[in-house]
Amino acid sequence: MENLEKRNNYRNIIKQFLRQYASYKPSHGEIEMQTLFDTEQDRYQVLAIGWDQEKRIYGCSMHLDIKAGKIWIQANNTEIDIAEALVSQGVPKADIVIGLQPSYLRQYTGYAIA
Repeated sequence: MENLEKRNNYRNIIKQFLRQYASYKPSHGEIEMQTLFDTEQDRYQVLAIGWDQEKRIYGCSMHLDIKAGKIWIQANNTEIDIAEALVSQGVPKADIVIGLQPSYLRQYTGYAIA
């Protein structure tokens, strides 16, 4: 059985990190940054929603999951190194999977393979 304390710790780290990122307003446009936290399925996202002049903005900036005791980085459409940010919060590299990388390349990332 997975350690519930560890899972709750990872949930809190992820939510704090994503809330902080979402608190920054984009420099142009009328864009709202929203956080989506599904603690039952352990899926966490930041969405950008709004308008930049006449262009509709809607997209996922970051998506992280907790699966089998590890944090999976599923999407990162920012310049932030999410994995390093997680490590700085005490998450071991062995518990971080760069899920947006193909499985055959993960062995070279310095993080978990799966």
